[in-house]
Amino acid sequence: MSKSWTSTLRLPKSTFPPRASAQLREQYIKRSADDFYEWQKANRPSDDTFVIHDGPPYANGNLHVGHALNKVLKDMILRVKVQQGRRVDYIPGWDCHGLPIELKALGKAEDGGKHLTPVEIRKSARNLASNTVLKQMKSFRSYGVMGDWDRRWTTMDAAFEMRQLRLFQKMVKKGLIYRRFKPVYWSPSSKTALAEAELEYKDDHVSTAAWVRFRIDDSWKDVPELAEAAGSMKGGLYAIIWTTTPWTLPANQAIAVHDDMNYSIVMDGEDGYIVAETRLDQTQDMLPNQTSSGASSIAGKHFTNLSYRHPLKGKSAPSQPIIHADFVTADSGSGLVHLAPGHGFDDYEVCRSLNLSVTAPIDNEGKFTADAYPDDPDRLTSAPSINHGGSQSVIDLLGSDILHVEKYKHKYPYDWRTKQPVVIRATEQWFADVSHIRDEALSALESVRFFPEVGRKRLESFVKGRSEWCISRQRAWGVPIPALFDKNGAAVVDEATVEHILSVMKDRGTGAWWSDAPDDPAWIPSRLSGEYRRGTDTMDVWFDSGSSWSMMSGQADVYLEGSDQHRGWFQSSLLTRVAAGAVEDTGFVKGAPFKQLITHGFTLDGEGKKMSKSLGNVIEPQQVMDGSLLPPVKRKGKAAQGPPTYDALGADALRLWAASSDYTKDVAISETVLRAIHTALLKYRTIAKMLLGSMHESARSAPLFTADHIALIQLRDTMEEVGKAFDKHEFYRGFSILNRWITNDLSAFYLEASKDRLYCGDGGGVIEPIFYGFMRMLAPMTPSLVEEVWEHRPEWMKQDMAVVHPLHQLYATPVISEDRLTLDLPAVRKDIPTLMAVHSAIKTGLEKARADKVVGSSLQSSIVVSTSDAGVIAVLERYADELANMFVVSSLEITAGDASPSTPGWEQYKQEIDINGSGVKGTIAVLPPHDAKCSRCWRYIAPVEDSLCGRCEEMVKE
Repeated sequence: MSKSWTSTLRLPKSTFPPRASAQLREQYIKRSADDFYEWQKANRPSDDTFVIHDGPPYANGNLHVGHALNKVLKDMILRVKVQQGRRVDYIPGWDCHGLPIELKALGKAEDGGKHLTPVEIRKSARNLASNTVLKQMKSFRSYGVMGDWDRRWTTMDAAFEMRQLRLFQKMVKKGLIYRRFKPVYWSPSSKTALAEAELEYKDDHVSTAAWVRFRIDDSWKDVPELAEAAGSMKGGLYAIIWTTTPWTLPANQAIAVHDDMNYSIVMDGEDGYIVAETRLDQTQDMLPNQTSSGASSIAGKHFTNLSYRHPLKGKSAPSQPIIHADFVTADSGSGLVHLAPGHGFDDYEVCRSLNLSVTAPIDNEGKFTADAYPDDPDRLTSAPSINHGGSQSVIDLLGSDILHVEKYKHKYPYDWRTKQPVVIRATEQWFADVSHIRDEALSALESVRFFPEVGRKRLESFVKGRSEWCISRQRAWGVPIPALFDKNGAAVVDEATVEHILSVMKDRGTGAWWSDAPDDPAWIPSRLSGEYRRGTDTMDVWFDSGSSWSMMSGQADVYLEGSDQHRGWFQSSLLTRVAAGAVEDTGFVKGAPFKQLITHGFTLDGEGKKMSKSLGNVIEPQQVMDGSLLPPVKRKGKAAQGPPTYDALGADALRLWAASSDYTKDVAISETVLRAIHTALLKYRTIAKMLLGSMHESARSAPLFTADHIALIQLRDTMEEVGKAFDKHEFYRGFSILNRWITNDLSAFYLEASKDRLYCGDGGGVIEPIFYGFMRMLAPMTPSLVEEVWEHRPEWMKQDMAVVHPLHQLYATPVISEDRLTLDLPAVRKDIPTLMAVHSAIKTGLEKARADKVVGSSLQSSIVVSTSDAGVIAVLERYADELANMFVVSSLEITAGDASPSTPGWEQYKQEIDINGSGVKGTIAVLPPHDAKCSRCWRYIAPVEDSLCGRCEEMVKE
């Protein structure tokens, strides 16, 4: 029986556990986040600070994985910059005003808060937002996100509100703020105006569409071009319109045709109907007795002096005109368009140019007002709201003037918060003039770097398509628009008035705008005489968050948010800053508030569906961290009878998922994805434990072999690739490159080649440099893992004060001194393809032999390399003494020529050598070992059985 030599081996020893202790996890996160942030503030130069400005999350409810993706991406970018030697500045913020918070606050009150005063609503909403901020902050910090949490900001902070109001004042001074009665997007479910950024579009909305006729006044008979029809028609002439919103018919003020389109008059019984020639087929079914009147190819311009009667306007109402409109086409409907300027943007513009009235006879909840049907107001005021049957009520009222009703599926805007349809409704609203700053805003984007680049066109298109911004909301929870109104309802907003109001708010706070007595004279400037009241509108929350750039002294290096923010926060930030720059201020640097704009996609479930509460597929970050999205851990015995337990890998798992995701597109998260993340993370822990247990202080002075130089080349190349990917914010590429290196280079080559030396030899090599390189590459992605690994470093490293914490190291600092290198790296680099090709051929041949159970360990073989290629021979002979150890075989022989030797029964274990697909350069043959097995290192190089090889004899003596 052979003697045990275990006590003479340098087997890996490390205190690093397979899993992080739940008790210590928070400690590692604190050190690698909060403490690290303070360290970099003290140790990185202050004259080169890198700033990410936070796009504030909404303080309303629990966080989901989309929030985690956003925060972790920002955090990784910051950590990369610290590795590059820069100080970073990141002050987290929260968006705290607006409808969702107000609705949630109202929902907690009795009767839905219908009887709460604005002051009570604001108090409840503030408490809700404040508590949510603290809850969300705790969650963000648990992800290992570093930042200046003590200096966090919210849009409801008094200082923030005053900066926002000063920005509003600047825009007033420039003439960019005005009030107008005009159509805006209106949400009956939220009872407020909305901006375009607050809409989402549903492709399968179904409307009740109607074909409606309006009788033309008899003056049409005097038009020469219509004389032929007049002579044959006994009944009346009607205009036919088609509408998907019959509820807008009470607001109709005109019918539009196109001057240059051709129309026909068709007969149905004794009556005639005007229809575009190209749309006659569409009216065939609703006019079953349709015949020609003889009047065809009549240009639209011949109808534009005519008028018609509107049956809903009342018996005494005047006739309404038929007019020309450029937007009329023959692509849909009848070629005649019903115009309701109070409910349509195009309708408004064309009717306003002709001084036609603008009415919108619905209230805030979408119910008809008495003006909708003056002759009998109750018929419509008692009807359902326009989104719940109002259209049918109008159809019923019009009776025989409705020719046809149909269901029509189309794309339609919805309130992004309530998920209910919105309408277009003319109301008195405050607007910011975008048209006068649009060109400057577009110019400001020219110097901005976009990632991905497609974001540039997206943001530009939103800016180009906008001429004004509705900034007022009819809710209590928000920043007040500082406007006064006289007894006639006329608004007063000028620089001096706003200045006076802001001076009062500075002393009393914005809440006093609602809480002070309505007749408190302090709010009225002395220069104004008469009665005035304070307005009740609040600012759009996009104006709130969009003015957050005012906290910074200059531009942010990065704004990073979801792709939906091109029409939201990105755009509002750009417009408000350009608007502020339009007012000449000394020291203000004009341009966009950001130097670089980075966007990420939405988070999807395993089926590729966007996450939403209604679908019930929302995943919370905690589920990723506690492992509960994966099957429970298998247990044996009595433990299997208890509640399930899960493999909780903490923030590292969440962060690694974010790092591995190609966030330039929508990002999926599922059990399959998380299994891969867990596998990668466990591999990192295994590699870290191996490196920790294999680092020896003596290795710093031990000679370096060829395998060590190859490993350093592979490490440098990998670090360079990973560094470039990280610098471009392509963490998913860096993650992939790192994993490839671990699998192909570190595990499959260097660690295998080094085991004999580490365990049985002098313990030398480049494990320590590899350890530092590995930690640096992990640092942005899994900083708490790096912190935990560092905690378990060998005792001799803890005593070495010259050793720098991996999180503090500069990424580009060499991992090893050039003085230690004994080979010319460029020369070794040229030889690596040949060496790796031979290595690959040997591994393939050994796998075949292992499959046939001819060998177990690769050390149970000797290798003969046969080649007639002089270049291959030169490379192999250059490293001949090290090849057996490098390839983990017991011996290796190089022979010139193509005929390789063989041993009976081993002929099939030959493998061709192919260098980078350049063709066969020789063969390797796997043969039995020549000598006996060394009892200590297990290499087959001992003289006899149960003895030691020469190297092991020396090591045992030492």
